Amino acid sequence: MILLQAEHIEKTYGIETILQDISLQIQTGERVGLVGVNGAGKSTLMKILAGELSYDSGTIRIPKEVSLGYLAQNGGLESERTIWDEMMSVFTHLQQEEKELRQLEAKMGDPAILADDKRYQQILENYSHRSEAFKEKGGYSYEGSIRGVLHGLRFADMDYQTPIRTLSGGQKTRLALAKLLLQSPTILLLDEPTNYLDIETLTWLETYLQNYQGAILVVSHDRYFLDKLVTIVYEIERHRATRYVGNYSRFLDQKAARLEQELKRFEKQQEEIAKLEDFIARNIARATTTKRAQSRRKTLEKIDRLDKPIMHNKSVHFSFDVSKMSGNIVMKASNVAIGYPDAVLSRGLTFEIEREERVALVGPNGIGKSTLLKTIVGQLNALKGDVQFGSNVTIGYYDQEHRNLNLSNTVLGEIWDEYPQMLEKDVRTLLGNFLFSGDDVQKRVSDLSGGERARVSLAKLMLKEANFLIFDEPTNHLDIYSKEVLENALYDYPGTILFVSHDRYFLNKIASRVLELSPDGVSNYLGNYDYYVEKKQELAELAAELAAQPTKKQGVLVQPEKTSYELDKEAKRRERQRMRRLEEIEATIQKREADIVKWEEELCLPEIYSDHVLAKERNDQIQAAREELEQLYDEWSSLSEE
Repeated sequence: MILLQAEHIEKTYGIETILQDISLQIQTGERVGLVGVNGAGKSTLMKILAGELSYDSGTIRIPKEVSLGYLAQNGGLESERTIWDEMMSVFTHLQQEEKELRQLEAKMGDPAILADDKRYQQILENYSHRSEAFKEKGGYSYEGSIRGVLHGLRFADMDYQTPIRTLSGGQKTRLALAKLLLQSPTILLLDEPTNYLDIETLTWLETYLQNYQGAILVVSHDRYFLDKLVTIVYEIERHRATRYVGNYSRFLDQKAARLEQELKRFEKQQEEIAKLEDFIARNIARATTTKRAQSRRKTLEKIDRLDKPIMHNKSVHFSFDVSKMSGNIVMKASNVAIGYPDAVLSRGLTFEIEREERVALVGPNGIGKSTLLKTIVGQLNALKGDVQFGSNVTIGYYDQEHRNLNLSNTVLGEIWDEYPQMLEKDVRTLLGNFLFSGDDVQKRVSDLSGGERARVSLAKLMLKEANFLIFDEPTNHLDIYSKEVLENALYDYPGTILFVSHDRYFLNKIASRVLELSPDGVSNYLGNYDYYVEKKQELAELAAELAAQPTKKQGVLVQPEKTSYELDKEAKRRERQRMRRLEEIEATIQKREADIVKWEEELCLPEIYSDHVLAKERNDQIQAAREELEQLYDEWSSLSEE
């Protein structure tokens, strides 16, 4: 069933076009991601669909029975109520029904009604009917639902009688999300719901939304979140929306393939046009060929000319290099304690980092990750222990709050002050790579957005050519495309990296090792973020299995009964194994299908089909791949039905 359909939506502000000919639809149960560069119009479209903003033309159709719930970007909950009372307000109708059920119960206990069998039966039937309906609506579980959502969104340690007006902006945003989830609208419209969420909370939200009964339309810069959740992607580009089936990674593959096909069609058409124009130019003046030339001219005039596809959006372009290599050991921390004199955040930190490692620092909010980075770069003193650096180590530090920027400077002056030897044209060229062009370089740093300040900080860091880069949340404020450029730059960087990030996609791509910070030390995991999560899960399951080992009681071997929790854990483990195998099969199928296409194309090449040995080799490869595909499809079908 189509829950929402938008057709040919247009929106302008004055002479500036924001959206043009936008069409999309959301069907029952779909999880739809809305992506695009900053300023593409994603939030504008969300507001239009939510009914909070008008549009110039087009049509939006929503059936009467469909309800919408909208979470604006950084939209905090404002209320004079306490946390608990505000969440309970979602279920006012159930509270009223519960009150009426209690009244019916009281009537059934009335001696006068008990004496009247007919009246008693009528009340009993009414009570039975309403009680069943009350149960189906969640009447006996809504308080549990409230506690579950508040716990998942990190309010478990807070007094639920706390007035909402006393909360921070981030807490109010999370509370707005909590209330919206409890309302359970038919369609959730979520604009950057992952803001202010740590990794643990993000994981909880992903699971909750995967099991959500309604449909979801989400805007997010968190690519890992999009990969886990969405099954449809709409990209807004050049004021229009293009639909792709699959998650974010699948969208990237499909878009690249589509652009390549469009470029081939464009180039082929340009060749045809060039041939026609050449024929016309050579033959239009000849009496014997002028009619054919005129015919070609008519053909040329009728051609629906294709626009050349834009292969890349305007995006940041840079790379990191080093002026000299460091020694093999870059840094050693020995029994370090971090924090403040009145609040030790973490102690017993002992680890070392070697040259060319990419080390991610993870842990819950408030554990001291940023504090540790500041201690390493010397902005804070260690409370205990020491930090030592290897030979020839030069540090480049990226502060998420950009305190290294002089707010009174212009963008041009900010670079020039630190690198006065650079020529103005070179500074302008550099800033152009970071999307500061023309008069943009004269903007005051104080007037820049978070994303613009991030780009200035990255430009300064690039010029430093340090061999040990330390990043504190480098992807904050960057759009998806700028994040990808940063990842590619760091992937090719020849130095060493230590970083803190909540961006799990970034963690996965960059980290070669994960250090988990705890109050009493660090744990080491040799791998990327997915490896870290999987290893943590394995360790937790192993601990549970050891706890469930049989014990002797009075000489008798006692096998502990498995609790429902343990049985659920086993089921979830088997489900994870099944899902991992499904993903492996799907990836192999995709690769084999691509191989078959490639080999079939090669069979059309003269150097292949004219060589019997090579032709037979390609045919054998194709046949083997098809047989493997049949087996993979059978296994996939079997696993999908479990």
